[in-house]
Amino acid sequence: RISPRGIYTSGKGSSAVGLTASINRDPETKELVMESGAVVLSDLGICAIDEFDKMSDATRAVLHEAMEQQTISIAKAGIVATLNARTSILASANPVNSRYDPKLTVVENIQLPPTLLSRFDLIYLILDQPDREADRRLAQHLVSLFLENPVLPKAQVDERFVRDYVAYAKAKIDPEISDQARDELIEAYVRMRGGNSLRARRGKSITATPRQLEGMIRLSEALARMRLDNHVNSQDVHEAVRLMQVATLAAATDKNTGMVDMNAIATGQSDSRRTNLLYLTNEFKTLIESSGIPRGTPTSLADMLAKLQEQSDVPIEQPLLLEAVQILVDDDIIVHNTRAGTITRR
Repeated sequence: RISPRGIYTSGKGSSAVGLTASINRDPETKELVMESGAVVLSDLGICAIDEFDKMSDATRAVLHEAMEQQTISIAKAGIVATLNARTSILASANPVNSRYDPKLTVVENIQLPPTLLSRFDLIYLILDQPDREADRRLAQHLVSLFLENPVLPKAQVDERFVRDYVAYAKAKIDPEISDQARDELIEAYVRMRGGNSLRARRGKSITATPRQLEGMIRLSEALARMRLDNHVNSQDVHEAVRLMQVATLAAATDKNTGMVDMNAIATGQSDSRRTNLLYLTNEFKTLIESSGIPRGTPTSLADMLAKLQEQSDVPIEQPLLLEAVQILVDDDIIVHNTRAGTITRR
């Protein structure tokens, strides 16, 4: 409502052509015409997508180019065109089973492709945490809406003024990065790559990628544009880094190590989980080879997993065990009979 140009759509009711563009035949001239979709229509504006998790994979795939190149390429019915899609994507998604599991990564909770999720500059986790005062305020507000004379909060700022302000800032203000802001951006990116420490973490998990640097640049320019300033200063950079840390980096924090790991968003699997999976796979392979099981003889998978658990000092997660079994199956080391619950050494 405060954006000069904005389109709202729902993930369940959207299609690929509905987001990009469609080719139809004009009923009067009988010629092929191109009709723009939601992302193209919201050029230089904002495209709000609700129920993002319920959108089909084919529909989400068309957003890759729009979020990376800010364009939409069309090649249909002899029409080849590249349309501008310089829009901001504001999407909301629910976790699997409507319950966020802190033991899993954001990608595993939301079940979105990592290649798409990593294209968002800011990822906020809105968790339902019990808070007596916050719950009381929310309950009072909801109950007041059903009263005979509902008490609605008054807007602090006029809506039309905010819309005109945003339109003016987007049309007239084009901030440039100063030399000091440039140095601050470079130092912030280097610190993030170093795991927020002075020592480089060689061979460890990645805490920032060039996409995070591009996101900080866009946030710094947006903060300067909010002040109607044509120059990005160091305060804008500091605020952009803070937003990145409390949003995206908080969502990428590995629950096991407490360290920031962008691999959790970029690949859907944290570095510590990948390391544990590799170690567990090797241990399971060694156990199979040292158990003396003849090749071609089925063995109870539950018994083998129980032996593996006895050798471990910490409890092993069941999903991690199943992934290790699947890796050995893919490597043609064992054959897994899911119905009988047995494995056979090749």
